[in-house]
Amino acid sequence: MELLMDNMINNYIKNIIDVKVDVSKLNVKSLMISTVGYLHYRTMPRYNAHFSKWAIVLITKGKGTYQVNKGIRHIVEGGSLFFFYPNATFDYGPDPKGFWDEYYFSIEGERIAEWLKNWPIQPGTVKKIRECEAQLNKIDRIFMLMKSGSPSNADRASLLLESMLYDIIMDDDTYLKSNKNHRMIAIVEDISNSLYLPFNATATAKKHHVSLPTLRRIIYDYSGYPLNDYIHRLKVAEAKKILINTELPIKNISEALGYKDVYYFSRLFKKHVGSAPNFYRKNM
Repeated sequence: MELLMDNMINNYIKNIIDVKVDVSKLNVKSLMISTVGYLHYRTMPRYNAHFSKWAIVLITKGKGTYQVNKGIRHIVEGGSLFFFYPNATFDYGPDPKGFWDEYYFSIEGERIAEWLKNWPIQPGTVKKIRECEAQLNKIDRIFMLMKSGSPSNADRASLLLESMLYDIIMDDDTYLKSNKNHRMIAIVEDISNSLYLPFNATATAKKHHVSLPTLRRIIYDYSGYPLNDYIHRLKVAEAKKILINTELPIKNISEALGYKDVYYFSRLFKKHVGSAPNFYRKNM
């Protein structure tokens, strides 16, 4: 990644780690981190920069600007994320006489195209991150995994980076407050908070002012499962926690989760878990 020439930016702390393993040794080839870097107290900007790979850039402190193809000059502050990518020209860096602290992750693989297609990602813009400090533990782990030189740890680093990016991108007020997503989240939260009640699909649809077919479509879009299957999966997951953490009889657990027939509950549990409730409790 071209940011390696930033070695000349200043004399403060730099930590740049290249992938240390042969790509053929990786099990996760759809997303690979080729370089991670940390530039503390960066003071110099760059102009007309070009990049051959995608990169995720996270600014944790300081202030500056980010501009793509001489377009809008975006303000960058601590807790900002933006991207570099091929076939574009970038002007970016701290304000004059200022600085910023920069983490970057140079990446490649098919997953990037999938992100762009399915996630609310807007290349060429700056995203403000809520609770930026919460991401620093993940970043430290990514650096440690990359530094180890182990193929399995390089895979883990890539997956952890994707998880971090997903959390950042989806924690977006515009995305969450859109009518469609706000309704989806409200319905899912309502269902999750009602596991100890018999589920009534018609009543749930009416409560959220949607038709029953719409409710079914919302849950399928959210989970990938039909409505009733999704409800059963949630209740079975709750039953697993109760079995591990209490000594309640199976019949009591079944009734608490809205299943009056304990034999039906046991068959359902075995279908989803692979073992009967008593066997699961004993072996866990």
